Amino acid sequence: MAQPEYWLRGPVAGIPALLQPAAHALLQARDEVAAAMENFRDEWLWIRPAANASVAFHLQHLAGVLDRLYTYASAQTLNEEQLEYLRAEGREEAGVTVEELVSHFNLQVEKSLAYLAGVDEQTLTDIRGVGRQQVPSTVIGLLFHAAEHTTRHTGQLLVTASVVRHEYGDSL
Repeated sequence: MAQPEYWLRGPVAGIPALLQPAAHALLQARDEVAAAMENFRDEWLWIRPAANASVAFHLQHLAGVLDRLYTYASAQTLNEEQLEYLRAEGREEAGVTVEELVSHFNLQVEKSLAYLAGVDEQTLTDIRGVGRQQVPSTVIGLLFHAAEHTTRHTGQLLVTASVVRHEYGDSL
């Protein structure tokens, strides 16, 4: 029997109560991405059906957004490596594999969960600046946006991967 979605599995050990929904969303996304990428061919990664974003872009963006938003939640600014990663998201890269992209996303989910485990709930309403303009948000706003954004792009990845599989099957 299949497991229920993460939000129905109970609390995630070590995660503060108020951040359980964010942890559940990240874990659900990780599982859905893994299932969608099973037997997905490397040569399909950069296909852009109907000129939409490729599966590779979504995998890159999923990891990159988590890294950036958690950096802001930590009251830090992006470093040059993060800015370069942002600039490279969606730029076709020869030789990149499904395994590498999924592993990178999974690593970022693990880092995000570790961060959530260390959050003092008393800091959730603390103001944090976002981007170069330091647009004000809060710790909880950033953490929930990271979860929401992750689920949004996971959904887009699932649809794109399904279309690519249907359209290209074994034809490449």
